[in-house]
Amino acid sequence: MSVKVRYFASLKDSVGRTEDLVEVNGIVTVAEIWAMANANRPMPDNILAAVNMEYVDIAHSVQSGDEVAFFPPVTGG
Repeated sequence: MSVKVRYFASLKDSVGRTEDLVEVNGIVTVAEIWAMANANRPMPDNILAAVNMEYVDIAHSVQSGDEVAFFPPVTGG
């Protein structure tokens, strides 16, 4: 039972990969998925997350078969 994790934009450069496959048992949160995929890297401030292409907060529940995507904060001028 796994969750596909994807990284976009500058975030994929900072983690050094475009995706991970995280094994889960039961329901976990987006923040827990980050911690499982990035054990030695704290979650960046203001990170954006989506589960199955819907933006969510990091406390959102995730279960096997879901896809979690992480994005750096959007800035503009």
